[in-house]
Amino acid sequence: MNAPLPAALLAAHDQPRFQLSGHPDHHRIVHVTIERDALLAFLEEVRKIDVQNLEYVPFMRYELASTLVRHVGEDFAATVNSIVKDRHHGGFTAGLQDLTSDADDFVRFGTAIGHLLGPGNHDAMSGTYYARFVVKHTDNSDSYLRQAYRLFTMHTDGTFVSEATDWLLMMKFAERNAVGGESRFLHLDDWEDINRFVSHRLGTKPFVYKAPGSKNVSDTVERPVFFQNEFGLSMSFIDQFVQPRNREEAAFLNDLSTSMEASPGTKEVSLPVGDLVVLNNYFYVHGRAPFEKDPLLFRELMRQRGTFA
Repeated sequence: MNAPLPAALLAAHDQPRFQLSGHPDHHRIVHVTIERDALLAFLEEVRKIDVQNLEYVPFMRYELASTLVRHVGEDFAATVNSIVKDRHHGGFTAGLQDLTSDADDFVRFGTAIGHLLGPGNHDAMSGTYYARFVVKHTDNSDSYLRQAYRLFTMHTDGTFVSEATDWLLMMKFAERNAVGGESRFLHLDDWEDINRFVSHRLGTKPFVYKAPGSKNVSDTVERPVFFQNEFGLSMSFIDQFVQPRNREEAAFLNDLSTSMEASPGTKEVSLPVGDLVVLNNYFYVHGRAPFEKDPLLFRELMRQRGTFA
């Protein structure tokens, strides 16, 4: 059963050009539907802004966000921020409703949504504020990100960089011959075993994180798995890059990861082409189900990460 939408969100706009509804695949995530006329007007106005200009000039990313607000309504930015910061929900989906198939339009729309929340982090893998990557039949990468036929295990983003990662945005650009590969989300409050791991003596002890070569990050970062912040109990974890110091730490981390994968709270969520999902990176972990093997498999995604303004 979908969680009720906060009354403040439902009453925030007198003449909204967007609607909120529960997501069909996840009881916490809110689906935001923007009126098609408003989306078309936004796309038409910003089409003159070159994507390279967005990569080089940070203030132009906010220009996109302001243009989206001008067409959808002043309360739109407050509403999506409220959803992502609200622990009861903490995430939303939105999409372009098949109004365009232009990848540059996808970048512009995703950039506008992200910069309603705050500045995007530098993505060292791509060298700019977002990354586009392809998942296909064959891959020689050094992480699970592009490996289609492996379970991409539950994790948070930004574990191996020193800057904060408050929110995560993922958008689907293209997909062909793809069966499986659903996004998997677990809200910490839906994880039945969490208290066992939080109360463990290693639960709040700092662990060492190092990224593989493909991430273009040479930092060594220490951070605990569980911690408290303004959003309550929060988590930072990825199994591929955490470096246990001994067998006890390794056993704790393996037990923790296994529990998240098996939790009934871990839900598979479908994301159509042209849709994006935004999650609070502190109290959601996410992953991806394996694809069924197909030599013609192709999926392209965009990722943005950032902090709240």
